[in-house]
Amino acid sequence: MEQIVEQMPIVIHSLNIGFLQTLKLFFVTLIGAFPLGLLMALGSTSRFKPLSWVIKLVIWIIRGTPLMIQLLIIYYFPGLVLHNPIWGGGEGGRFLAASFSFILNYSCYFSEIYRGGIQGVPVGQEEAGLVLGMTKTQIFFRIKLLQVIKRIVPPMSNEIITLVKDTSLARIIALQEIIWAGQAFMKGSQGISGAIWPLFFTAVYYLIFNGILTILLGRLEKKLDYFR
Repeated sequence: MEQIVEQMPIVIHSLNIGFLQTLKLFFVTLIGAFPLGLLMALGSTSRFKPLSWVIKLVIWIIRGTPLMIQLLIIYYFPGLVLHNPIWGGGEGGRFLAASFSFILNYSCYFSEIYRGGIQGVPVGQEEAGLVLGMTKTQIFFRIKLLQVIKRIVPPMSNEIITLVKDTSLARIIALQEIIWAGQAFMKGSQGISGAIWPLFFTAVYYLIFNGILTILLGRLEKKLDYFR
């Protein structure tokens, strides 16, 4: 017990550093995947068939393969096969590769949510707007947009919560996020090889962060209730 108490500050410090890396990956993914997902949704529903087919193919491949495999391919393929390590070395290179992988993966999932939200708005509302002399742009921003937001918030909230946990997959390319930090102690870091209790602390980090997100997203849903 005394050993655990003595090691606690070391463990907490290491987990804090790993959690900051997790937060960085989380926010970078959202910043990139939100707009890219919308563009992919618009492209997949485009009347220009070659564009829609290509985007649908990309979405099918990304959604049909594990994120862990995508991380390995994106990080290692350029260097091992093409002999062009575009990501560079060190922690910065691994973070860049992980960010690209997560943005690509989640933008495909977000695109399907966007598409469902846009197509879920009754066509009659657009027709009524046209009868009133509104342009399609005015109809989208004044009539459809907020309804789309309300429709996509619940499924988008679920994906955001999943993203928090999926960031742990970045350890497969040795990105030093919070799970990597916890596992380091099990492998002998800081002289406490075999100690499994640091992993329980990583679960607490995830629970607190997901709890905060759940409250914030729940409040957002309540503010959009007036569209019922």
